[in-house]
Amino acid sequence: MQHIVITGGNKGIGLALVQQQLAMGNQVTVLCRNTSAELAQTDATVHSGVELSDLAQIQQLASTFSAKSIDVLINNAGIFSNETLADFDLARIQLQFQVDALAPLALSQALLPALKEGAKIAMITSRMGSISDNGSGAYYGYRMAKAALNAGSVSLARDVAPRNIHVGIYHPGFVQTQMVGFAGDISPDEAASRIIQRISELDASRSGKFYHSNGSELPW
Repeated sequence: MQHIVITGGNKGIGLALVQQQLAMGNQVTVLCRNTSAELAQTDATVHSGVELSDLAQIQQLASTFSAKSIDVLINNAGIFSNETLADFDLARIQLQFQVDALAPLALSQALLPALKEGAKIAMITSRMGSISDNGSGAYYGYRMAKAALNAGSVSLARDVAPRNIHVGIYHPGFVQTQMVGFAGDISPDEAASRIIQRISELDASRSGKFYHSNGSELPW
């Protein structure tokens, strides 16, 4: 049995990850701003009221985990909005940077003492953070935040390699979640299943590389 820590596990992809990891017999701890009825029905340990953009709160929460007690950390929580040149909201852009780029890195750093030798960190990012894949423009905050997350995740992969900790960087696909108005071409369950498979394959040769949840490598 592994101990899996998942952020944003109250709905969508995060909830599906929680449910599937529990079904596999793993111990699951969830960190989220708000819980949900569906999450409450699971056997996960839930820390709700967690504001991942609050560094002091992250550090305090990290101190509650025992040393070398976590096998896998999945940084799934994120927010999304579309800023265009005609609707340019700097506050929304800054918030996306805080939650989507800085919080996963800050939480990973704070939880390093709790990660086992050979642990894995999964960053749930987006191909919208790919510079060479940007063919439509707009989405300034989300694109920039995810590109920053990707860059930070590569540095993290290099820095934790001596501890045999590996960092996976995963685009889940176009998933039918509330974040995108339930548009999309795959379900949260399928996305979660794919991500779990990618994490199971994660090793030194794949650490710090950018993958679609279907297993194909993506351009930066």
